[in-house]
Amino acid sequence: MVWRSIVINRPAKLKREHFALVVEQEQSARVPFEDIAVIVLNHREITLTHPVLSACGEYGIGLYSTGDNHQPNGVFMPFLQHSRATRMQRLQLDLDKPSAKRAWAHIVQVKIGNQARCMELLGTVGTDRLASYARRVRSGDGGNLEAQASAYYFPQVFGRSFHRSQTGWSNAALDYGYAVMRGACARALVAHGMLPSLGLFHRSEQNAFNLADDLIEPYRPVVDLHVAQHRPADEDAELQPSDKVALVGLLNVDVAMPRGQMSVLASIEQAAESLARLYDGGSEQVLELPRLIGLRQHVFEI
Repeated sequence: MVWRSIVINRPAKLKREHFALVVEQEQSARVPFEDIAVIVLNHREITLTHPVLSACGEYGIGLYSTGDNHQPNGVFMPFLQHSRATRMQRLQLDLDKPSAKRAWAHIVQVKIGNQARCMELLGTVGTDRLASYARRVRSGDGGNLEAQASAYYFPQVFGRSFHRSQTGWSNAALDYGYAVMRGACARALVAHGMLPSLGLFHRSEQNAFNLADDLIEPYRPVVDLHVAQHRPADEDAELQPSDKVALVGLLNVDVAMPRGQMSVLASIEQAAESLARLYDGGSEQVLELPRLIGLRQHVFEI
């Protein structure tokens, strides 16, 4: 199983040697491609060869670029790896609206449940209110309870003066963590033959990741919990390389899935697989989505 996340914060040259990635810096490092899930390029003086890009496609590795603000701004994904990609994309287009609305309601319920669990783990009062929101979600979330829950949740977790439009360490960390999760969702969807642009709820014509933005929702509280627990005293502090490494590392924390505990990355793969079953005629009950249990790093058996 892929599990290793590589974040490169200093000048480097990346090249392929047989079945391994070689990172040339003051001291070179060598990592088998089959062990890599994510590579984040977080410096302007990083070069890589075409065989590295080809290996990322071959092994299904998510390769992230970052912009001048050091936030992820792009992800390289495999090109239609799935053997039945055309069939799956036709199923996506043919999904009826009632099924899409019921699936979205289920996603929203799990997301709000994870937000409540995040508050509980932080010792924040008010989880009963979120539980009430989750119980009242109906098909399509016509009552917009997802937005109502978030409007209550963020000030409880980050302080009453907090708003997602503010600049500062917390929002920079949230944006970075969400971007990594979003890229992992898009990577898993492509690997299972789906087009990430065709969403259940998100439908923007200018968004190439509508379906990834649907799938990410129950995973956001994983990032929220980490950021809330590691906020610096000075909110004006900049996001450090160590902060970014820790945020990428959230792909390796455990969540609870219907088939047992597993890493976030493995959970995203399983959630994408269950979404494919939804498109293939299943009800929203086939969706396998994560339950937040904390931030314990997954232990890999060797």
